[in-house]
Amino acid sequence: MQTTQRLRILCLSASLVAAIIASARLSADVVETKNGTRIVGKVTKIDGGSVYITTDFAGDLQIKQSEVSAISTEGPLAVRLSDGTRIQGPISMQNGALQVVGADGTISTNIPKVAAVWPTGGMDPEIATLQRHWTYEASVDVEGTSGNKDQLGTAAGFRAKLITPQDTLQYYAAYDRQVTSGDESADQFKAGVDYAANFTPNNSWFVRDEAGFDRIMDIDFYETAAAGIGHNFLNSKEDVLTGRVGLAYRYDGYISPKTPTVNSAAADFEVSNDLKLSESELITNITALPAFSDFSNYIITQDTSYQIPLANPAWKLRMGVSNEYDSVPAAGFKRLDTTYYTRLILDWQ
Repeated sequence: MQTTQRLRILCLSASLVAAIIASARLSADVVETKNGTRIVGKVTKIDGGSVYITTDFAGDLQIKQSEVSAISTEGPLAVRLSDGTRIQGPISMQNGALQVVGADGTISTNIPKVAAVWPTGGMDPEIATLQRHWTYEASVDVEGTSGNKDQLGTAAGFRAKLITPQDTLQYYAAYDRQVTSGDESADQFKAGVDYAANFTPNNSWFVRDEAGFDRIMDIDFYETAAAGIGHNFLNSKEDVLTGRVGLAYRYDGYISPKTPTVNSAAADFEVSNDLKLSESELITNITALPAFSDFSNYIITQDTSYQIPLANPAWKLRMGVSNEYDSVPAAGFKRLDTTYYTRLILDWQ
């Protein structure tokens, strides 16, 4: 009798375990793609044209929304459609139409019209992007040669940005040191702050200040403070072209007493372009600073870089060239100074 009871208990336990496992499987969300792939996991959000799902077998996956043919979720999610309609409930596919079953009814739509999906009780991704948030970027590059000529170069930089749709505040600093055949060929440092506030979607005012030194170019200390207005000639997620013009104060103090100090008001002209090419990025910045005391005394700087992501998207490789043209350089120095670099970038929020 006891044996029979034990068998019944074992059978009952096995049935309960099987039911739990089946329930767990049934509670999983499913994403199907146009090529027939079926992904089982937990849909966490839809944002920016991508579907995000967490799986046991592959971790977090990001799938292009345009490649998704069907979605179904066991639990409720918050949904915002492209026309602004909002509803909360489980998502399913019925007869080719995506349905969201809410407390007050059911909405039928299709996947392209889903603007965003996020966990119930959470924050709409669109609202989250409007909040202030810091982003950080650290960079380092080390280059060297040995043999007929020994050269070692090290450079490091840091940038922090506080971004909202209304304004952008950024701090930055960079140091570069090069040694060629035992002699220093570069020893420069700069640090600055830049603040821009939008008064219309494409127009802004800005203030900035940058200071530093370049001992190889005989600059003991320099500082540039500027303020003015900016305009976005292009302003999309893929291409941003901005021009800025303003008034500046320019100070250049030199190590050699043979070179006169520049201490003058100046004009400030700036052009920046950030062009996204698929997953890569082309970045260009140009600045011109003619002194009011002598318009033939001006400095033009240009930096153009091409950036590609590595296997870990937080790491990027940046290759670029920068030029600085000083119309009145320190005694014994050339007007144009060109630097080529390959830089490893780490960014995070």
